[in-house]
Amino acid sequence: MDTAEIRRRFLAHFEARGHQVVPSAPLLVDDPNLMFVNAGMVPFKPYFLGQETPPYDRATSVQKCVRTPDIEDVGKTTRHGTFFEMCGNFSFGDYFKEGAIEMAWDLVTKPQADGGWGLEESKLYPSVYDADPEAIDLWKKVTGLPDERILRLGKKENYWSMGVPGPGGPCSEILYDRGDGYGPDFDPTTLGPDMPVALEDRLLEIWNLVFMQDELSAVRSKSDFDIRGSLPKKNIDTGMGLERVAFLLQGRDNMYEIDVMYPVIERAAELAGKKYGADRTDDVRLRVVADHVRSSMMLIGDGVTPGNESRGYVLRRLLRRAVRSMRLLGFEDPALPELMPVSRDKMAETYGDLARNWERISAVAYAEEEAFRQTLRTGTTIFDLAATDAKKAGATTLTGDKAFALHDTYGFPIDLTLEMAAEQGLAVDEDGFRRLMTEQRDRAKADAKSKKGKHADATAYRSVADDLGRAVEFTGYSEVVTEATVRGIVANAGATSSAREGDEVELVLDRTPFYAEGGGQLADQGVLELANGARVQVLDVQSPLNGLIVHQAKVLSGEVTLGEQGQAFVDVERRKSISRAHTATHMVHKAFREALGETATQAGSENAPGRFRFDFSATGAVPTSVLADVEARVNDLVLADLAVHAELMTQEEAVKSGAMALFGEKYGDEVRVISVGDWARELCGGTHAGRSGQLGVVKLLGESSIGSGVRRVEALVGGDAYRFLAREHVLVAQLSEVLKVRAEELPERVSDIVERLRTAEKEIERVRVQQLLAAAGELAASARDVYGVAFVGHRADGAGAGDVRKLALDVRGRLPQGRPGVVAVIGSTDGKPAVVVAVNDEARAWGVSANGLVKVAAAALGGSGGGKDDVAQGGGASVTHADQALTDLEHEVGRMATNR
Repeated sequence: MDTAEIRRRFLAHFEARGHQVVPSAPLLVDDPNLMFVNAGMVPFKPYFLGQETPPYDRATSVQKCVRTPDIEDVGKTTRHGTFFEMCGNFSFGDYFKEGAIEMAWDLVTKPQADGGWGLEESKLYPSVYDADPEAIDLWKKVTGLPDERILRLGKKENYWSMGVPGPGGPCSEILYDRGDGYGPDFDPTTLGPDMPVALEDRLLEIWNLVFMQDELSAVRSKSDFDIRGSLPKKNIDTGMGLERVAFLLQGRDNMYEIDVMYPVIERAAELAGKKYGADRTDDVRLRVVADHVRSSMMLIGDGVTPGNESRGYVLRRLLRRAVRSMRLLGFEDPALPELMPVSRDKMAETYGDLARNWERISAVAYAEEEAFRQTLRTGTTIFDLAATDAKKAGATTLTGDKAFALHDTYGFPIDLTLEMAAEQGLAVDEDGFRRLMTEQRDRAKADAKSKKGKHADATAYRSVADDLGRAVEFTGYSEVVTEATVRGIVANAGATSSAREGDEVELVLDRTPFYAEGGGQLADQGVLELANGARVQVLDVQSPLNGLIVHQAKVLSGEVTLGEQGQAFVDVERRKSISRAHTATHMVHKAFREALGETATQAGSENAPGRFRFDFSATGAVPTSVLADVEARVNDLVLADLAVHAELMTQEEAVKSGAMALFGEKYGDEVRVISVGDWARELCGGTHAGRSGQLGVVKLLGESSIGSGVRRVEALVGGDAYRFLAREHVLVAQLSEVLKVRAEELPERVSDIVERLRTAEKEIERVRVQQLLAAAGELAASARDVYGVAFVGHRADGAGAGDVRKLALDVRGRLPQGRPGVVAVIGSTDGKPAVVVAVNDEARAWGVSANGLVKVAAAALGGSGGGKDDVAQGGGASVTHADQALTDLEHEVGRMATNR
């Protein structure tokens, strides 16, 4: 049974039993505690936490998921993968344990001819929480299994929570016995509370049924928590691994060999000239390739781009591990263009967006591979230098900070560093490396968890939302002044009933014209004037919970109390300025897609008063001519004064209308579509200008790279753009006056002046070097005799290290033939000395070494130096002791000469 059919049967099974089929949410999730959706229940969290009222009592989904903590185990086990699909059925206060057990067991055991999966009952073992006798009785009742077939496990295995105070409950797993070849024999009645590691492959968990019944007040660890009481509504959350069921039903050994993944292994093995199944090490690498290619493709498909932080770093790591694995298999050419289309063809059968967005997805992936190939070349050189330095210092270990720098700065995988270090006879301080990696991850987690709003604990917000009983009404699309009532006040200590003059608090109104920051648009600001005379300054506006708008405010005068009525006034000029910038962003996005193709999709933005920042996907720098064309196109449409209008429609209607949806944005069933004439159309919840003509003028300031495959354009709009252009005009006029040319002739005249300056600088440099070297003959002739050695010590103030080296070598070549000779020259630029010592063959035969001499001179200069026996170079902190350095050096020459 292929994977698509397994998925179809799952959804059909629960749809026939009254469940709403919910499409998979994107992998990107708006949750400070999660980087990606990592379980099927994540999109339903607000319902389980009571933050939102579910629109249905029961639901089912097949959710895209990514988990990366076990990335090092990918390919080594039968069950660890980064991207996977989780099938789930959910009950929100509807059916509970018996219903969940009944429906799961029915699908798993029902004959395939009747629409089930037809797994053998004799190989299935339910597990239960050992302190949940109700579940034991229900399993026996529903399945007819004897008591000894039901495994009793402890909290660690069979009790579920989110790791924070909130809902939790016991769970039951359906385990499949894969037989003697996958682990030791076992007696279910003698198993303890923990599942033995030796049985994890044999007793494969395929489905977990969570009975969400408890409210946890303190969670110290997975198995250490307090239960406050029972939940007012008992819920069901189940998760079934699609890939695990697929490899069981397809008779495969592991998830990498199922129909949607194995074709990549086949192609990778063919490219590398390997045979899958012949060598365990090669097999692991081939599985890593299959997993990571698919995971990377799905992440890029949902809008992630490679980078050095957060989600982008995870994607970059997956792509580079795939490429690195192919290189270890012996394939040196670009691998992703050969492999990713294979994965696309299999996964697009379910996820059609992969085919529709392939141009963008492939461009991002292939550009990252090419960048990594360059990284490997550069990183190998850096590694060689680090290894050489370590050996010179007598070390046998490459330090953790060196390994971390290779990894963090140059993108060099740690496994490659370990391998190359072993080849050089060096160990690597892995503990130091891991410590630095942990510190980096902790910083990243802290950044991810940090969010606007003073009250980090969402409990206070949920309390206000519960009291409000509905979503805050946003009136800002049609008005900038609104009658409102204070319905919530949140201070540092949590929800409160009042705030006085000088207090900084967060206010919740029943209705508000203030736009909460989102979709790249900065928040509104303004004031709130209450009927009791109190006046409040609104500094920022955020939406910490869906449907809740929170105003970060300072009480300017009077007292704010719950239930007080008043008027909310938006800063109109700021709103207009931001709205113009937001509309300009849409127009620039559309213009770039016209100029560069459909791959130039938005990857982020910020719409601020009078200016905007726009990030988009691109494989390289945008030519100046394209920037000029985009700017001209946008301003032509500004002059056309197109109407900007908003429409509410279903997502399906929006897609049919040609509206763009941005990756990573969260949209409901009903969406708002913003259109600029009939030209640019996007899903957007922000505020906008009424007509394109209100933008006045849009000025692109330039573009730059902010990461692999992502470019950034910054621009000004309206008055800010006008003032910038006015300043530019004044500057051009001043230059034209000074250079006595017309404005259009300035580029040619400036280019001519620059070229003449370069020519003059080269001539000056040539003359200076000639003058410097002209003294070589005189210096050689004035050499002093130091115990039989012809010694020249000279200061060349104003000469840099390169000039000093040329002079020293030239003087050495002019010394008398057949006589030992040493030349030392000290130059300086900006007070910093450079010293070069050159020794001829005869002096080296006497035991005189340039390397030893330069160290003496550099020490006197407050620095260090080194090199070979014939030529060595050094530097110092100050030229003040240059004369003393030459004296010390002369004494050292005498010592070396007399000790031969």
